[in-house]
Amino acid sequence: MSPALPILLALGLGLAAWLFARARALTFRANSTSKRHSALPSHFGWYAALWVAVPMALFLLAWGPISSQLVMADVLDSPAAQDLPAFGQQRMAILAEARNLASNPGGPNFYDEARTLAQVYAESSQFYTFIGVGIALLIAGASAVYVYLRLKPDLAARNHVERMVMGVLLAFSLVAILTTLGIFATLVFETWRFFGMVSPLDFLFGVQWNPDPMSATEHIDASRYGAVPLFWGTLFIGAIIAMIVAIPVGMMSAIYLTQYANPRFRAWAKPALEVLAGVPTVVYGYFAALTIGPAIRNVALMLGVSNPSSESALSAGLVMGVMIIPFVSSMADDSIAAVPSAMRDGSLAMGATKNETIRRVLVPAALPGIVAGVMLAISRAIGETMIVVMAASTAANLSANPLEAMTTVTVQIVALLTGEGSFDHPTTLAAFALGFVLFLVTLALNFIALRVVKRFREAYE
Repeated sequence: MSPALPILLALGLGLAAWLFARARALTFRANSTSKRHSALPSHFGWYAALWVAVPMALFLLAWGPISSQLVMADVLDSPAAQDLPAFGQQRMAILAEARNLASNPGGPNFYDEARTLAQVYAESSQFYTFIGVGIALLIAGASAVYVYLRLKPDLAARNHVERMVMGVLLAFSLVAILTTLGIFATLVFETWRFFGMVSPLDFLFGVQWNPDPMSATEHIDASRYGAVPLFWGTLFIGAIIAMIVAIPVGMMSAIYLTQYANPRFRAWAKPALEVLAGVPTVVYGYFAALTIGPAIRNVALMLGVSNPSSESALSAGLVMGVMIIPFVSSMADDSIAAVPSAMRDGSLAMGATKNETIRRVLVPAALPGIVAGVMLAISRAIGETMIVVMAASTAANLSANPLEAMTTVTVQIVALLTGEGSFDHPTTLAAFALGFVLFLVTLALNFIALRVVKRFREAYE
């Protein structure tokens, strides 16, 4: 079923219901002697439109995946499917090609069986589409009859519409919560499977990371799955090097823009600074890999450093810090601006210089908000993917030398899930365990930062 069909059908019938109910409400008003009415004609229209469109749209959205399963069952039960391979990639490729040929008969054909199955697929899809549309029209008709019987002059249509709209808004707000719960449940399930093969202690405290995707699942060497080098690389690049760049530059720029810059300079300097936040991270990654990394390596060789890496932690951390600068600057700017002006004016009135007022009054007062912004920036940095994938190494290295190659959790997640690894092998499942740890760390940092911001706001409200 085409994704546009449920939308167009629901909108069309909903519009018809809206026009009919609104016209009927106008008739009620024309025949009424009272000057006061329970609702506007548009409320009657929206009441009818929502009752007709929403149930039908929900059914059609649910019918899409149901009909896909029914179509696949019909295809597999057809005589043409008896010669398909029982399992494996070839079977999946033939079925996928048949599905593509059913929607695009002139498309490429690599398997003879797919052409025959495509005809069965097209006929079955058309059959279940007609059934779905028919049931949807019955639902819309039943809803229309219900609305027609309910349309009376004393109907509190406005209250009903407001409750319906509130329900729709609640459903949309639940999407984010349910998505987070779905991600969390998936990570927990796959991590549990991984820890059934590799001990959590070996994973969380082991210092050797060298997974072997070719090893048999019956003979897993748990000592090869020590994630400490990955955790250290993530913290060293994202929470140390990047923050050494982002925090001073972001703080100083925020202080200058809020306290020293004239309005004309601030009017273009602040948007120019925030443009950095809109640059795609893949551009930063190219910049780090092609420019910063080789430049750092050449400078290190000139200074006599032996074997510096062009995929060093320093190159990835520096570029990541530049990317985080607008984030830190914006949070510090908002925190300093939120400090009551009476504190600044009082300090200046007592003879303190502007510099002393900033150092001893404004920054200490805004410190909770600044700290919260820094924590959110760290959370953003350790979850960054593209910069470290392109600029950092895949070699796990437990070192404090920023000129050496290091890897991060996100780099290894990409590496482990790239290719054709089996999802019942610990090498692939290790990506979910790493993702689960990263999820918990970033969630904790975000929660703490939001709590700090809340207390900071309460202190000045």
